[in-house]
Amino acid sequence: MKLNYYPDTDSLYIDLAEQPSVESREITEGVVLDYDAAGHLVGIDIDNASRRVELKQLTLSKLPLVVQTVSA
Repeated sequence: MKLNYYPDTDSLYIDLAEQPSVESREITEGVVLDYDAAGHLVGIDIDNASRRVELKQLTLSKLPLVVQTVSA
């Protein structure tokens, strides 16, 4: 999973899988879910993210993962 914030558009994209998106559905104004060919959720796009999501802190709890930090 990857979290990508784009300050120029104030959008946050949560990339849930490596599969390409073939269908997108806006579930509420400014929130779009992306699905692959099999109908699995592969991404979430959030417009005006700084007004909708707390972007200043990210907490990961009890996830079996390797943490990689990439900064711009």
